[in-house]
Amino acid sequence: MNGVETGLHSVWTGQKAVTTQPYKMRIFIGIDLDPDVRVRISRFLEGVEHFAPGARWVRPESLHITLKFIGEQSPEQVTAITERLQKVECGAFEIRVGGYGFFPTAKAPRVFWIGIHGGTQLGELAERVDTAVAEFGIPREDRAFSPHLTLARAGGRSGSPKRQKGDGPSAIFVVLENRLGAMSELDFGTMTAHEFILYQSQTSPGGSKYTKLQRFPPRALERS
Repeated sequence: MNGVETGLHSVWTGQKAVTTQPYKMRIFIGIDLDPDVRVRISRFLEGVEHFAPGARWVRPESLHITLKFIGEQSPEQVTAITERLQKVECGAFEIRVGGYGFFPTAKAPRVFWIGIHGGTQLGELAERVDTAVAEFGIPREDRAFSPHLTLARAGGRSGSPKRQKGDGPSAIFVVLENRLGAMSELDFGTMTAHEFILYQSQTSPGGSKYTKLQRFPPRALERS
């Protein structure tokens, strides 16, 4: 993996260098979208964003299918995780992007999402990734894998599917819900997943920036 900083950061105060906290990398594992699928979603967003002006909409270029969120890790730990992920079985499989919903429910909408349908292969890959990184003390998922793409959130609210304090009826998505109900089924097309990717997430004034640290192409399961 190239360009990973290591060790501690130091700040020059004018008299001496003061050592700050160890550098951490915020990472997650996911699958990128095919350009054609991303373009269809982008066009859809252009047509519906004004139905929920009070929501915080995502940037189409930042969309990805999350397999496992890991969080902050040291560069050394990221290197070790990368080496372990290189041993994870990953075959090519089809993914369909379509349908929509709201978290936690349509009656108490906080998140607007569209669906990801990858059959058993997508869920199995997420399970293998979850098992692999658990070897480094990263907690296992406590709920069933439910792939989706978050398109909008109610203000600065959490994007978690789980019920949160303060969840309840909201007017932010009312017009959008009505418009979607009058549309035909949302279908953004089908793509082939050829690999999964280790990403770094960095926050900025313009939103989160995602950097691809390592790609993991198809790899057959080794059998003894």
